[in-house]
Amino acid sequence: MSVTIRRVVIRGRVQVVGYRAWAEYTALEVALEGWVRNRRDGTVEALFAGPADEVAAMLEACRQGPPGARVEAIDEQEATQGSGSEQFVMSPAFLYAGPNVKGGG
Repeated sequence: MSVTIRRVVIRGRVQVVGYRAWAEYTALEVALEGWVRNRRDGTVEALFAGPADEVAAMLEACRQGPPGARVEAIDEQEATQGSGSEQFVMSPAFLYAGPNVKGGG
């Protein structure tokens, strides 16, 4: 089986509306691998890996998102490396803690 991997950045009203939880639930329903996380700029970033038809369906679903979301655009690119995980995971909101957090940059 061939695996398709896509990295996307979703723009619009996509934070504080449950987008990450929705993406995780939706991806797990069809056994996709990958991750989803919020970015500091207000977008949501995700990586989806799995059968081409399932990844395509997930990308189409991302254009709508959960109730309360307003997706304005999706930037999509092919990725060459999977998530390194056997399942789909929701990452912490911001991976960079910032200079005011002990141990941050």
